[in-house]
Amino acid sequence: MKKILVAAFLIGMILSIGILFLDKKNIVKSENLKNAYLGSFEAKVKAYNEDYEELDDFYRGTKIEVYEQKIVHETTNEEYRKAKVNGKILLFKSENVVNDYSKVVYEEELFVRTSTTIYKDDNSSEILGLVKKGESVKIIGFDKLENGFAPKYKIMYNEKEGFLYSKYLVSTKEEAMKNYDEDNSYQVHLKRVNTQGGGDAGSLDFYPYEKAKFEKNKMPEKVRSLYLNAGVIKDVDKYIEIAKKGNINAFVVDIKDNTAPAYKSKIMEKYSKTNFNHAINSFDDYKNAIEKLKENGFYVIGRITVFKDSYYVTDHPESAIADINGKPYKHNGSYWPSAYDRNVWEFNVELAKEAVIEMGFNEIQFDYVRFPDRTYALEKNGEMNLKNTYNETKAQAIQTFLMYACDQIHEVGAYVAADVFGESAHNYVTGYGQYWGAISNIVDVISAMPYPDHFGAYEYGINEIVWTVPYKLLYAWGSGYANVRQQEIPTPAVVRTWIQAYNTVREPYIVYDSTKIREQINALEDAGLTGGFMTWNASSSLTKYQEIIPAL
Repeated sequence: MKKILVAAFLIGMILSIGILFLDKKNIVKSENLKNAYLGSFEAKVKAYNEDYEELDDFYRGTKIEVYEQKIVHETTNEEYRKAKVNGKILLFKSENVVNDYSKVVYEEELFVRTSTTIYKDDNSSEILGLVKKGESVKIIGFDKLENGFAPKYKIMYNEKEGFLYSKYLVSTKEEAMKNYDEDNSYQVHLKRVNTQGGGDAGSLDFYPYEKAKFEKNKMPEKVRSLYLNAGVIKDVDKYIEIAKKGNINAFVVDIKDNTAPAYKSKIMEKYSKTNFNHAINSFDDYKNAIEKLKENGFYVIGRITVFKDSYYVTDHPESAIADINGKPYKHNGSYWPSAYDRNVWEFNVELAKEAVIEMGFNEIQFDYVRFPDRTYALEKNGEMNLKNTYNETKAQAIQTFLMYACDQIHEVGAYVAADVFGESAHNYVTGYGQYWGAISNIVDVISAMPYPDHFGAYEYGINEIVWTVPYKLLYAWGSGYANVRQQEIPTPAVVRTWIQAYNTVREPYIVYDSTKIREQINALEDAGLTGGFMTWNASSSLTKYQEIIPAL
């Protein structure tokens, strides 16, 4: 009996050891974790507990540790992977677990909801081409993930690889072909057809865009600014002294005016040697002046004339608007690079980015963001070649340029403004491609130039010569036109207006003293245009600024 008991005991011990050994092997196997990542068509991936109950979402791209074995739900037959995340045991559907981080984005084909720029790579302004509304692109990668979203996709289009901002892409062609239309507001634009040569308003983009806000770069709620051309920057101390006598909190400073490049820019040296060689200031002198403005607490706006640039045309005649003989066309004494030409886009945006990074500008203001005015007859008669590579309307080209500029300049932490003619506040697309709603919806600041002496003598039913009564004129323009246009789009820009700070150049000649300056400012504010003002005086006259500073 004892032998039987001893044998039974020994057998039990052996079995126990075997079971422990097997259990230990199982434990070792179950703890054999491998690195993996969460992948999906969406930005977030659902997690589950071991009872298959839904828990919090995780961003795709999240790194996890997964167990080797797969788990099949006994009812639904769905396959899961057991994973360890931040010390917790969770379940994820097997379809959301990948071994390669570059494969976490599952999208394969997307559609363009508004015509947009294709970039050559993911970290520069270089343009590969244009993809139009409704077209599809093949997704082959992404640049990075931010909370599960890819800011840019790597795409294949017409057998070329490039990058697109994801915000312009949607999942279906049907969705891509829709136009934003809240409370039928889009119908307002749809009715404005091509009558001036600039294109139909209905072909433009009025989708809501969140305006930029930078924690380290606060835009004043109301900008009150003096303008400085590149020639007076050497006297910046005198302008600072004047500004401090008034209520000025900002300066607009030229970076590049037509035939007046402000400083020896490395970007000018790369893209336009003639601009570089004619620079008015050295790089260091200019930078020191901008730093002085900022040290004294001023918000600093850099002005760049874009599509009026004779020096760029000297270097790149192939980019110019051409006459019937194929030679650069001179309009009002200057040559104009075509607003359709992407090389011109690159130059001006790279210049803007350099000015932000190297000089510290808070904001870039683009002037001459348009085609030449009063040229429609020449175009109709075939006497002018605008180099329209992508078969765009003028208004489409201007809006798409500003989308491109905003995307690039926002990445370096600065705001974007666009100057427009006062006429652009009217209810049509102008012949030179400016349409208020299309521009205001994209940029951070829209800056009209309703200089009183640029209007017809008896505009808006005013029975006095309008530049003699600037309050009446600007109130009529601001309340009846600019403010109305602002209400027609979902995400309008700040309206910050140029005011006339020079004596009129038309009879009857009027001295624009502090009284006339104050009339303009009061009219704009009373009309609801409260984003501030900028004084336009082409010579940046110290005498004139001293005269009018009490009104500012």
